[in-house]
Amino acid sequence: MAFSKHLASLGDIFVNDAFSASHRAHASVVGIAKYLPSYAGLLFFDELRNLDRFLKRPLKPLWAIIGGAKISTKLPLIESLINKVDGLIIGGAMANTLLLSQGKNVGTSLVEPDLKKECKKIIAEAKKKKCTLLIPTDVVVAENPDAKYAQVKQVDNIKNQDMILDIGPDTIENIEKCLESAKTVIWNGPLGLIEVPLFEKGTEKVAHMLGKLPGVIKVSGGGDTVAILNKLKLIDIFSYVSLAGGAFLEWLEGKKLPGIQALIRED
Repeated sequence: MAFSKHLASLGDIFVNDAFSASHRAHASVVGIAKYLPSYAGLLFFDELRNLDRFLKRPLKPLWAIIGGAKISTKLPLIESLINKVDGLIIGGAMANTLLLSQGKNVGTSLVEPDLKKECKKIIAEAKKKKCTLLIPTDVVVAENPDAKYAQVKQVDNIKNQDMILDIGPDTIENIEKCLESAKTVIWNGPLGLIEVPLFEKGTEKVAHMLGKLPGVIKVSGGGDTVAILNKLKLIDIFSYVSLAGGAFLEWLEGKKLPGIQALIRED
């Protein structure tokens, strides 16, 4: 409170132009707005306008591609999306826990076994809501991330020494078939260990695939995803790319972001 008041004493008005920080209830985001006339900046407003334009009333069918390392960080997002999208594609290491919940052997892969129950609920809820849930049917495995060689295996054939590090060609083909009828696609998170060239191919192929979909609204957000698109020079094929990470995800979840709420006037 005292720090917020001190910050406010340094100016006459407060303009928040950092949507990417709007999910944080910090003094410089929320506190200062209690003491000064406060407004959204042009970039902040543009972000909200575009997210609202493309995702509040999306063209259907609406598909989401969600990747990343740990499903624990995106459980609320996945649970929210199941109620909003027609289809949900889950890749990256977070898909390993879904595979484990189905009784698959995931070898030495990154996994969160304590979330098997939650993953079973996700699968059941997607079926109940008639949301098509696509998880890998084949994967790229190696002994470890530093391996010089890798091989493709069906998810039913994973051995104890295998580590899942990318999605396989059959899975990529399944994704392409699913997205053929899509009108809007949201993408957040890599589908493999993109830090290692041997395991970035799945993510790259899906990115190029999206680039070839005519007339489809494509929205992406999150640091890793934006980095991929920049590397592949595919930023321009997206209808909108959000530079926000956590704020983008929490907005997708439908949460009220503190930074936005602080700018809403009651008069």
